[in-house]
Amino acid sequence: MSGPRSLLFIPANRADMLAKAPSYGADALIFDLEDSVPVAEKPKARVLAREFIGKLKAANRIYVRVNALSTGMLRDDLEAVAVEGLVGIRLAKTESAEDIRTVDAMVAEFEKKRGLAQNSIEISPSLESARGVWFAYEILSASPRVRSVTCGTAQDGDLQTDLGYTWSAEGNEMLYLRSHVLLAARAAGIAHVLDGAYSNVRDPEGLRICCEAARKLGYRGKSVIHPNQIATINRVFAPTPQEIDYYRRVIEAFDAAVARGSAATTVDGKLVDYAMVGMAKRVLAWAQNLTH
Repeated sequence: MSGPRSLLFIPANRADMLAKAPSYGADALIFDLEDSVPVAEKPKARVLAREFIGKLKAANRIYVRVNALSTGMLRDDLEAVAVEGLVGIRLAKTESAEDIRTVDAMVAEFEKKRGLAQNSIEISPSLESARGVWFAYEILSASPRVRSVTCGTAQDGDLQTDLGYTWSAEGNEMLYLRSHVLLAARAAGIAHVLDGAYSNVRDPEGLRICCEAARKLGYRGKSVIHPNQIATINRVFAPTPQEIDYYRRVIEAFDAAVARGSAATTVDGKLVDYAMVGMAKRVLAWAQNLTH
């Protein structure tokens, strides 16, 4: 539960933006080598991404979104950025377990070449097609490097284009997509499930609604395309003061019940037993991790 809530995209060909990125307060930074970088600028972006990983690694959680395996550009991306200080790569347009196994082998090669700890670089798949969502479990269980996943829910993005639904902030049309990815992730032992970007940077209310819809399902963070979205995302994807208070009281009440020889009690009229205590501990651990 300790993964980043807000992951800010920065085009890696923009040195000025890379330099400013840490000041915005996102939990993590994603240096982008993919869609926000013109093809002609990708060599420059790789050089800058590597440079700024070195400069910013001490105080920032840094990911790099690399180009899809099918583009033929991925190996050059990894050659540039698989260095000390890189937390992980976001693998664009992941569609199969074979994609993950192929990339895993490439990353392992560069870890060994650079003297990095084995499996130190995470692979975070981005599921942006019907095929990617359909095979989510196979993808997410293909390598121990996979420790998070993003469902590509952005308005007018690849997933919407592939499926043809009409997008809304409330996200009823994406309920199955999000639920399928979440269920697959949990079945694969992955706790940190992320929602795609919110495309309208001038719609804070829509952003809030979109975040809350994903959070209610069990999502724990969201991609960020503008710094003005960070505060909302960080607030929504965290336990509320009311939740923290309630679950603290749940544990206190249960402990008192056990001391009396019982394994069940009530808090605010609701049953509390071992299952509910498990949930309470999960939420409180989540809150605690977010304070560090």
